[in-house]
Amino acid sequence: MQLIEVPAKTGYVWFRQGIWLFRRNPLAFLTVFFAYLFAMTLISRLPLIGPVLPLLLIPGVAVGFMAACRNTIAKKPVWPTVLIDGFRAYGQVVARRLLVLGVVYVVAMGLIFAASALVDDGLLLNMMLGNGPAGDPETVAASFNPLAVLVAMVCYLPVAMLFWFAPILVAWHDVPPVKALFFSFVSCWRNRGAFVIYGVLWIGIALAVSFGLSALMQMLGAAQEMALAVLMPASILVTTALYCSFYATYRGCFGVQSEDSPDIPDPSEPPV
Repeated sequence: MQLIEVPAKTGYVWFRQGIWLFRRNPLAFLTVFFAYLFAMTLISRLPLIGPVLPLLLIPGVAVGFMAACRNTIAKKPVWPTVLIDGFRAYGQVVARRLLVLGVVYVVAMGLIFAASALVDDGLLLNMMLGNGPAGDPETVAASFNPLAVLVAMVCYLPVAMLFWFAPILVAWHDVPPVKALFFSFVSCWRNRGAFVIYGVLWIGIALAVSFGLSALMQMLGAAQEMALAVLMPASILVTTALYCSFYATYRGCFGVQSEDSPDIPDPSEPPV
């Protein structure tokens, strides 16, 4: 394993590679994504542990989605069961380590929402747990406290840096959880310029799709239900492509070349 420092412009390369990878096998990636949404929805309905369990499983699921990207590049079939690849394909030690990461992630998210609760008296936390205010979308939107959201986003940034590569380092490189968190943070920090450009591009795409389609629906006089029916699939497409680009950031920051971990072709090449 080697930590690589890349120039800021590499963020654009990661962005294009993510789109290339999604276009390589969109049906498989969308199937995996919907399977993830369905499974997490069912799990979240469990009594007592439902709201927490999806967070606990996120590191393991992240490994599964990265495995889907790896298999796609290697021209191997991708099935929804790849989502649990992290818990079943690398042995019990790795599975336990991923669960340890999950516990740390749950604690970190709890601290983040505790910080936001200092601003909005726990409203954001209750909404995340499904106990937010009921009513029409306008009423729910009006209940948001922008400052609380900003506090949560600022607090989440270092958490994202810690966990960006940690699951894959644990599963694919046999790195203990604490070291994986450290290496992940260091790699993100060293390549912060590339990550800023990468993030700005994806945020720009998400905003352009959201506001662009909303404006179009308003111009056409579409009902709110119709607008949501258009916005939801578009958001899912963007989110799935974003997840594909995570593999590009991994290959860019940890240039490990092996038969089991294929590289991504130059994004300037047309997709096959």
